[in-house]
Amino acid sequence: MDVKKIAVIGAGVMGRGIAQTAALTGFEVIMNDIEEEALIHAYSNIEKDLKNSVEKGLLTQFDMKQALSNIKLMNRIDEAGHSVDLAIEAAVEIMEVKQDIFKQLDEFCPSHAILATNTSTMSPTEIGAVTKRASQTIAMHFFNPVPKMKLCEIIRGIETSDSTVSIAVEVANRMGKETVQVNEFPGFVPSRINALVGNEALNMLMEGVASAGDIDKAIKLGLNYPMGPLELMDVVGLDTRLRNLEYLHKYLGEKYRPCPLLYKFVAAGRLGKKVGRGIFEYGERV
Repeated sequence: MDVKKIAVIGAGVMGRGIAQTAALTGFEVIMNDIEEEALIHAYSNIEKDLKNSVEKGLLTQFDMKQALSNIKLMNRIDEAGHSVDLAIEAAVEIMEVKQDIFKQLDEFCPSHAILATNTSTMSPTEIGAVTKRASQTIAMHFFNPVPKMKLCEIIRGIETSDSTVSIAVEVANRMGKETVQVNEFPGFVPSRINALVGNEALNMLMEGVASAGDIDKAIKLGLNYPMGPLELMDVVGLDTRLRNLEYLHKYLGEKYRPCPLLYKFVAAGRLGKKVGRGIFEYGERV
């Protein structure tokens, strides 16, 4: 199957990143969210990011205009899924939310369409089980920020067909991504490691071992990480990381128990860069 049209369900940080990357690489993109404000904010951020790339000489003006013209905004999921070849769900890491979206996509998308979840930890088998097309369900885990990060993890469920895997790999490659195929297991590969590293860094901050800035500096300079684990948590979103850890703790045991300080940050509304403050201060919503 030649994928031409993609629906991205969810216009948060990940959804808009996937939509931007797909549009830049020639796909027709329907970006969907139930919140009109979220769609407008996402499109504005995509436009801003593309303009920055033009100013830096990374894109031409023509490329930017073409990419923006490839994106259409819809807040009704039935309309968004109506004529697509692939739907990529990029909603919050809550199983019930993802399953509800997949039920709707199964109802509204064409029979040939593949349904993908961008989950970083959860089972595509469990998500796909609520549909009548489990063989066409897969996880395509992109990384934040999607336009810059090279990897897309491909995770098949128990019923996922070989042809679905091949199509998912081909789409990811056309979007400029390298792929790895990972056996379904909670957390997959990078998220499982990142959850441990970030949680331990937050435990050290809680224990007063060092300041947040010095913990990140030590990891970047001592272990050659491109970004400190605490800054990375802010980029991912502290609420998202908390849900990841709770899921991993449930299925993989005590070593993934979320740091108590993480609960405090989330309760205080300090969710990371997307709201302007998390472990660090950023000053404005992104």
